[in-house]
Amino acid sequence: METIYLLVETEVGRLEEVIRRMKVIPGVVDVEAVTGPFDLIVKVQAAHINAALDTVVHKIRRVPGIKSTETLVTVATG
Repeated sequence: METIYLLVETEVGRLEEVIRRMKVIPGVVDVEAVTGPFDLIVKVQAAHINAALDTVVHKIRRVPGIKSTETLVTVATG
């Protein structure tokens, strides 16, 4: 299983709407609101890295109310 973490900045006043929309996207396994320069951390999992990235590019980034994202791909360590 491949895992991607997505840092999400939302438009002002749209945080809860974005959270609701994110939680129903297949492959999104967790959505957490956080403090700091980003508003959400989203955990995405898929059988293959390409499927996980496809979820980010074609589903998550199209959610209305998202201002910006930063994608963090996990890597295996010894």
